[in-house]
Amino acid sequence: MKRMKRNTLLTIGLAAALAATTGCASQSGSAIQEEKVNVVTSFFPLYDFARTIGGEYVNAINMIPAGVEPHDWTPKSQDMANITKAQVFAYQGAGFEGWTDDVLGGIDTKGLVIVEASRGIELMKASENAHAEEAHAEEEHAREEEHADEHAHEHEEEHADEHAAEQADEHAAGDGHNHGDFDPHTWLSPRSAMQMASNLLEGLKQADPAHAAEYERNFEALKAELAALDKAYTDRLSQVVNKEMVVSHQAFGYLARDYGLVQMPIMGLTPDGEPTAHDLKKISDFVKEHDVRFIFTEELVSDKLAKTLANDLGVETLPLHPLEGLTEAERDAGETYISLMEKNLEQLAKALK
Repeated sequence: MKRMKRNTLLTIGLAAALAATTGCASQSGSAIQEEKVNVVTSFFPLYDFARTIGGEYVNAINMIPAGVEPHDWTPKSQDMANITKAQVFAYQGAGFEGWTDDVLGGIDTKGLVIVEASRGIELMKASENAHAEEAHAEEEHAREEEHADEHAHEHEEEHADEHAAEQADEHAAGDGHNHGDFDPHTWLSPRSAMQMASNLLEGLKQADPAHAAEYERNFEALKAELAALDKAYTDRLSQVVNKEMVVSHQAFGYLARDYGLVQMPIMGLTPDGEPTAHDLKKISDFVKEHDVRFIFTEELVSDKLAKTLANDLGVETLPLHPLEGLTEAERDAGETYISLMEKNLEQLAKALK
């Protein structure tokens, strides 16, 4: 469904949705608990951070059900009813959720602490992220041509930048769900995740100042884990021979930026966009040029195209988790942000060694 149509339907149905005050559990399996600080979160990393920082004083509710890919998901009646009853609503921002303006604009937010988790993070432009591999190629070309005429070289770089921007706009325009000007996938870098967790901490302290000391203590423990994770990524990925990776969709830009990698996405900022013949040619050339041995896949989206590409190019596939949502098996196993990111690091180290 197109975004405009989906948002229109959401606005029309908002009044009816807010009338849903049944006591049944939300799609995440949690319901409002009157004796606790209720934190409704828009997707898994925020849910995990909220329950970790909040501890015994917080009831965290994840709006996205297990097994659901969140990019084109919209809230249902119970989800919106939960927001109206919660003390804190945390969402990613940066264009990740296409429905927040409609929902928050249609309810009384007085008394509701709203946390935009990506606030304070240096966001990457979608065009910058989508074609980071072109910039990478330009750097290599510049080194090879360092003795060429300076004016001609500057002209060539300007032309390449303009071409990359045009290509990025075309890719975004053809995507079924456009995140806007920025890449919202900040959580896939532990460094950015620290700021997201800090934003949640401030929201909890504002909603429940009586337990601010406990929230601070829990946050410091989480921050130490994230710092250790950041160090592990820095140490392991600085030692890999290959820096280039092919990923299912354009979700790993912040990880690539912070740890010296280059991503080549099969699809755009959402996993429902279809690559063009030109995109597939670029991917094929990229794999051959950089001796890429694995193409990364995801759990919640079809891996058919990635596996077809891998078979055609004579390479293998490996899963790399975008952490946007969990499978039912991952939920039941008690996976956390930390545990999934640790598994991602092992996959990256294996693929890039």
